[in-house]
Amino acid sequence: MCRFLIYKGSEPIKLEHLLTRPAHSIINQSFDSRLRIDTRRPINGDGFGVGYYPIDMDEDEEQGPCVYCATTPAWNNINLERIASKTKSRMIFAHVRASTSGALAETNCHPFVYHTLMFMHNGGIPLFSHIKRHVCNRIKNEYFMSVQGSTDSEMSFALFLDCLDRLGCDTKSPKGKFPPELLQKAMQQTIQLIAQWTAAVEQELGTRTEPNLLNFAVSDGETVVVCRYVSSKTDEAASLYYSTGTRFYEYAPGQYRMERKGRLNKVAMIASEPLTFERNDWIAIPTNSILTIRGQTVLLHPILDEYYEANPGKARSTLLTEKKGLLSPMVSAPVENGVPPLGREGRVF
Repeated sequence: MCRFLIYKGSEPIKLEHLLTRPAHSIINQSFDSRLRIDTRRPINGDGFGVGYYPIDMDEDEEQGPCVYCATTPAWNNINLERIASKTKSRMIFAHVRASTSGALAETNCHPFVYHTLMFMHNGGIPLFSHIKRHVCNRIKNEYFMSVQGSTDSEMSFALFLDCLDRLGCDTKSPKGKFPPELLQKAMQQTIQLIAQWTAAVEQELGTRTEPNLLNFAVSDGETVVVCRYVSSKTDEAASLYYSTGTRFYEYAPGQYRMERKGRLNKVAMIASEPLTFERNDWIAIPTNSILTIRGQTVLLHPILDEYYEANPGKARSTLLTEKKGLLSPMVSAPVENGVPPLGREGRVF
């Protein structure tokens, strides 16, 4: 299944330090399945996308993100390597795709953009073909018309925009001018509406389906709001981790770590699968939570709905996410000659 990555830093970073140079970069994750259990679709070769907010733009230009997408496998796109080696940004989204909804087309590649907002998704909505009509009936025409592809992810973004609009927020606001609390509230409402419509369709059809897996991410260039969510009290959500520190740097060819000096965070990263092999670099985001980054400050909030579990330590089943290739265990192992030969749970190959 898909993987995504977010970088937010006080200083710009070259895209290659996230996309191509690390031994376990998101591009390498797209074809190297050593850390995954998925045997159904062990590679993410159905296209990719990278979105970033340019630095030093003229004041009269719209401060929206630049997005580059392609349907070729990420590891086989020389233009991506060229762009990544020359481009810097403080705010970066990256996504590699294994399609479950929508055809293989550039319009279906994440991230999706609406003016200064950028959005991506990892997971799936099993009854999307049934609840799509509910989404279309609710959202304003301008958001419906903005949809170019055919994925559940992009329609979820249109629904998010409609929720944000109904909260009184101008969805065409300049970069960095969206109140974090409204972005967070719109995210929660989007999740709730999808859950409500799914339950209604299940009742109508007289059947139960697999839970919705909704790892959504949105940014206005300054604030980042991400959720890790599953519509179940017993299943684990798709994996998602975050890391903070003062510098994300290369200490040996292809080997990276998160440096921490002092209390002030200068870098915040979120990833479906850790980019480094340092166990202490990454913290798992709790299932059914929303994470907000403002500046480089990270805030975590539970999603309080019918699937809320008051005991965060309660074990959940990983069978669903393992089957779909959406579980990425954190691993660590000794480094030999600068290359850690890692496998699942630290097994050496």
